[in-house]
Amino acid sequence: MTLAPSARRPARRGSGRTGSPDGAGRYGLLLLVLIVTYLLSAFNGTKVASELQIGLFAVVLVLSLRSSPLPGRWPLLIGVVAVIGSAAALAASLAGGETGLGAAELWKALMLLATAVLVVRRVLAKPTVTIQSIYGALSAYLITGLMFAACYAAIQHLGNAPFFANGQPATTQTFQYFSFTTLTTLGYGDFTAAGNGGRAIAVMEALTGQVFLATLVARLVATYRPPAGQQSRPPRSRPRSTSGGRADRRLRSAPRGRRRGLGGDGDSRRDDE
Repeated sequence: MTLAPSARRPARRGSGRTGSPDGAGRYGLLLLVLIVTYLLSAFNGTKVASELQIGLFAVVLVLSLRSSPLPGRWPLLIGVVAVIGSAAALAASLAGGETGLGAAELWKALMLLATAVLVVRRVLAKPTVTIQSIYGALSAYLITGLMFAACYAAIQHLGNAPFFANGQPATTQTFQYFSFTTLTTLGYGDFTAAGNGGRAIAVMEALTGQVFLATLVARLVATYRPPAGQQSRPPRSRPRSTSGGRADRRLRSAPRGRRRGLGGDGDSRRDDE
């Protein structure tokens, strides 16, 4: 009984699957969107840039959902809630008023908090540390700074007193600047929180930045390994052959008539007799 040709052929590895086996957990595009969002708000001080952040943060959340394999219909449900909530926050921001602006900033912080949780959860769940894990950790670090900046802006809009001491301007740029200098514990001192609420959140952000850098990022960088194709392989050593071994191979490979001439003086004298 002969097997069919298709049965004799070995099954191809990964047949029947679409996409790469590591389709989830790719954070290069997410990191790029975060950098563009930060630079856009840093160099554009208009109200349009602050409102545009709501849509960009919703895109960031959707990208993190794509990279985080949640079970069931959770990604779709979270995506729908993000779109509806972002539309409501944008409407409240366009309507004006301190309450509407504060609600929009709180929604930004909530979206960024959910995004940071999804990214860190996925990065820690990966069995191996790759370059995508490093991108994910950096993305989570930027998300944390932007999230605390939104919290400071919400305190400014919903509170009765100015957020910064000494009459410093409270804008999107200054909030982000103060947030990242606090997160990295630089402590320039040019911007300081005036109220107890702002100071308490600033302390929480400084502690978060220290723990984040000392645990997650340092661990990922220390255990990072390049892909298998990029690892340097040691050169394969070849066994050295002695001169006697070369002579034996020459004797074996030479024709029968020539072996007598290569055998020595005794063989050549026998041939002459």
